[in-house]
Amino acid sequence: TWSCGTCGECARRPVRPAARDAAWKVPPDKTWTDFEYLICFTISYRSFPPSCSTLGRKIATLCDSFTSKSLKEHICPPLMHMLIFVNFFKAPFLVDLKKPELKIPHTVNFYIKVEPGVILGIWHTVPSCRGEDAKGKGRSWYEAALCDGNPIVVYLHGSAQHRLVLSNGGFHVLSVDYRGFGDSTGTPTEDGLTADAVCVYEWTKARSGTTPVCLWGHSLGTGVATNAAKVLEEKGFPADAIILEAPFTNIWVASINYPLLKIYRKLPGFLRSIMDALRKDKLVFPNDENVKFLSSPLLIIHGEDDKTVPLEFGKKLYEIAHNAYRNKERVKMVIFPPGFRHNSLCKSSALLQTVRDFLSQQWA
Repeated sequence: TWSCGTCGECARRPVRPAARDAAWKVPPDKTWTDFEYLICFTISYRSFPPSCSTLGRKIATLCDSFTSKSLKEHICPPLMHMLIFVNFFKAPFLVDLKKPELKIPHTVNFYIKVEPGVILGIWHTVPSCRGEDAKGKGRSWYEAALCDGNPIVVYLHGSAQHRLVLSNGGFHVLSVDYRGFGDSTGTPTEDGLTADAVCVYEWTKARSGTTPVCLWGHSLGTGVATNAAKVLEEKGFPADAIILEAPFTNIWVASINYPLLKIYRKLPGFLRSIMDALRKDKLVFPNDENVKFLSSPLLIIHGEDDKTVPLEFGKKLYEIAHNAYRNKERVKMVIFPPGFRHNSLCKSSALLQTVRDFLSQQWA
């Protein structure tokens, strides 16, 4: 006997084996245990009385969807999605995203609507030379300041982070939280993050006058940056410059070499499960393919002791880009000495000078 657990009318009704097999259409090559029969038949909509048939149909649909896939198919895609974006992890901590000015000078928070249901949080930090002018000013002043002639950086952060502020480099910095990160709404996907970056870049260009705008991506953000740059290239409006900090070739290669997953590579079927999950979630971030279609000035920077995304990936990407670019002088790579690993290149005193020199040369 059984019960649906939601009403008293179907309590302790007998299970009919013939109806059981007919309702669930068990494949001839599939052997179910009595426990599976009992559970599945219990939630079959055919076994529910009219008073709870709607609930039964909904539950049966969910169960049918679940049992039609293997456990691997249920677990791997969401697991890889979580490991790629890590948007549930908020770093740095104890920062009020809506009030960055409490801890960060001459910075204001604002929001941009990309599409229905997707609103992005952005921090705008003006150069320190405009710090005094920025005191007490609101968003309209900051927006107007974008055309003051100081270079503009659209900063695209990596996984497990929200919008950050680069050290003073004489730039305007627009630090973006993609959809699903920080307090931005929506759910992260590769296409979604690309659309976010393109939207912010175009919004900035529309307000910058003749001031150049640079896309700067770190780690996962490098994939977002080259995706966005390719879209802009196809539109006929190439990005003014691109900076890739600790880039990978593509997310597939980066994933199987990720330290946390590397120890499982010898498990039978592990690599195939990873690839299937990434393919199902449509996650590629193909830096190695994107750079073949770009013409914008491209600077690749990488730490020598980066263990998360090894230096060899940055070198490989530089080689691909250098071979693809017609104007070889537009592509440059700078390797930083040990001590900065994956997330601390921004602490290098030479970083901002390297970027300024590159941009000055390319925009001269």
